[in-house]
Amino acid sequence: MAELALGTPALFGLIGVALLFDFLNGLHDSANSIATVVTTRVLRPGLAVAFAAFFNFIAFTVFGLKVAQTMGSGVLETAIVDPAVVFGALWGAISWNVLTWRLGIPSSSSHALVGGLVGAGIAKAGVASVIWSGLTVIGVAIVLSPLMGAILTLCLVLAVSWLSIRATPFAVDRRFRHLQILSSSLLSLAHGGNDAQKTMGIITVLLYSQGRLSGGFHVPFWVVLSCQAAMALGTLSGGWRIVRTMGSRITHLTPVQGFCAETGGAVALFGATFLGVPVSTTHTIAGSIMGVGAARRVSAVRWGVARGILVAWLITLPASAAVGAACYWLGTFIIR
Repeated sequence: MAELALGTPALFGLIGVALLFDFLNGLHDSANSIATVVTTRVLRPGLAVAFAAFFNFIAFTVFGLKVAQTMGSGVLETAIVDPAVVFGALWGAISWNVLTWRLGIPSSSSHALVGGLVGAGIAKAGVASVIWSGLTVIGVAIVLSPLMGAILTLCLVLAVSWLSIRATPFAVDRRFRHLQILSSSLLSLAHGGNDAQKTMGIITVLLYSQGRLSGGFHVPFWVVLSCQAAMALGTLSGGWRIVRTMGSRITHLTPVQGFCAETGGAVALFGATFLGVPVSTTHTIAGSIMGVGAARRVSAVRWGVARGILVAWLITLPASAAVGAACYWLGTFIIR
């Protein structure tokens, strides 16, 4: 395959595809930030997505770029990454995202991207190209992120219930309608901080593989701004099918429960982002919503819906990896 130089249509096209994935990530995952605040009628849908998009965009001012570093150099050996591998990774993830979005399934855009990257890398250079220690950390996060979201949410529900024991239901509802705006902001900030960095890592490793970064592996500021803007625009476009699943099909939510779910999910995501672990915001908030439903009573959670979401989580990595491998082979013919 001929080497591509920065400024060629092919390289610009790949960067455009990466930003398209980021846009679709925002579209697909906007439900993570707004489902509870819309379902509890604290904010109107249009205002909620604008609110979430703003906090998605400014997330880079709060968090470092450790997640981008992990995605760019902690999943595949950088030496084997070339434009065809990036092409396969992106289209593998995009294909899975579009399918699950059409079906209204809140699967993980993050793990779709990781799966696409691993599949394309294995198609090119075999299993030795995978950094298994990094992939193991991501695999553990698949399990721990929803679990941590659920545990933190359960603790918050207990604390809030104890603090509000002498208040009337009307007073509690009114108080937490205001507080839920704060919790939704934190969740949107956490979403933008973790998810946008994954695409930053992909674009950066592409530039690095083409010898277009000076001073070692680092994320250029224009890449940071482009990815945050693409995700914010996707969030602004909304993902209404998944909002319905996340906000009402798993369990019924009140403002106080929405606050607990959003805050528990945000705390878990903040911790993962500061540690540089690319976790799934979808997994985390879904686990939090299940936790708040289970705190009321186990039967309050629609476990049939939850089981379907779990199945989607389990097949995301292998399914997107298979598509990523196929797209890699296609990319070897297209990108020359």
